[in-house]
Amino acid sequence: MNLNSSTRRNFLKSSSVLVGTAAFSSGLFADEKPVAQDEKEKLRIAVIGCGGRGGSNLSSLSSESIVALCDVNENNLNRAAAAHPSARTEVDFRKIFDHADEFDAVAVSTCEHTHAFATLPALQLGKHVYCEKPLTHSVYEARVIREAAAKAGVATQMGTQIHAGNNYRRVVELVQSGAIGPVRECHVWVGRTWGRQSQEDSIANKDIVYVEERPATEDPIPAGVNWDLWVGPAPYRPFNNVYFPGPKWYRWWDFGNGTMSDLGSHWIDLPFWALKLQAPSTIAASGPAPHAEIAPASMQANYEYPARADMPAVKVSWYQGINKPAILASGEIPPWNSGVLFIGDDGMLLSDYSKHLLLPEDKFKDFTPPEPFIPASLGHHAEWVHAAKTGAPTTCNFEYAGWLTEANHLGNVAFRTGRKLEWDAANMKATNAPEADQFLRREYRNGWTLT
Repeated sequence: MNLNSSTRRNFLKSSSVLVGTAAFSSGLFADEKPVAQDEKEKLRIAVIGCGGRGGSNLSSLSSESIVALCDVNENNLNRAAAAHPSARTEVDFRKIFDHADEFDAVAVSTCEHTHAFATLPALQLGKHVYCEKPLTHSVYEARVIREAAAKAGVATQMGTQIHAGNNYRRVVELVQSGAIGPVRECHVWVGRTWGRQSQEDSIANKDIVYVEERPATEDPIPAGVNWDLWVGPAPYRPFNNVYFPGPKWYRWWDFGNGTMSDLGSHWIDLPFWALKLQAPSTIAASGPAPHAEIAPASMQANYEYPARADMPAVKVSWYQGINKPAILASGEIPPWNSGVLFIGDDGMLLSDYSKHLLLPEDKFKDFTPPEPFIPASLGHHAEWVHAAKTGAPTTCNFEYAGWLTEANHLGNVAFRTGRKLEWDAANMKATNAPEADQFLRREYRNGWTLT
């Protein structure tokens, strides 16, 4: 069967709807392989970013047809090409889109600061898109991508892999069925201390040594690495080993947003889903004095969300590094290194990636959980492939992930401004803090536009 790109996409969406829907709701486990066995057509995928996280994503998608590969590091590109010798190869991802008729879908696993630039043209061409987390580098970019995805009407998925796990589904069911009553407070904390080390961080993490300022020297660019393309839309700076390879770049504001937006994509995902969150009304943050170049190792961000349908207003607090919730520090709950604590009128629910616990335990010893009502995932990547072929939904689509990404970035914006932000989501403005504008959106380097 020889189909052009547009016809092929329609065929893939329409030909397997009944079979695909049955497969999606059949209770498959998250680690099972995709998709319905009688789907004859493979999805043609262009993979942008082939090393690190991108290599893992490529492996998860390799049962489909990998038709194009791109990486600014030719060492990564050559390894991927050896496994997929028929795929077109490019170093500049913009050239991938010069051959749009060759692929149906795009998987983006570049560094955070180029996510939007690889994702937007794919959406504008009507291609299905999988993009690693965090979805974008800024609030503005998240808004652009979310709106473009809504217009494109294609299958989208952000790489929040834990969202496919069964534990998160059971926690969401407990919260939404009222097991602990209305939730008015939620605390999310992670132990990771990647970022600029305060004196307290250094005491707690003696084995972690980071460069704390922008290097004044230039290191030789590794063979095969196109540094100019790697920098992309960010302000240019000479190559130095403190930025590359990943995840070193993730600490530097020009390229990433530190732990807040990275791990926040995974951990704040749980309350975002369970509590049906979208745009906060206020955001405040605390921690060490903000640094112009580097995200902090430790910080705290506090969000206030208005009432939503049948749920009351709720306060959500984020803690990273040495910052911890008072209820954890006091020993009132188990000392988990990372976790999410929902505090309801009738009890508490503590969760991490793989387990959860109703508290106080004595009160809930005879508790019967609700019958599961959220179907098991086909697997995070498999969901996206299945959706591209059948039109079925994905659970981390860009509508959901766009709002989650905006909220996470706003924690950093509040930290960098040192102000409690009054947030007007419709107009994408902190109404009381015009100085926040510089952190919501930035100017791009010559030759790079997001339109």
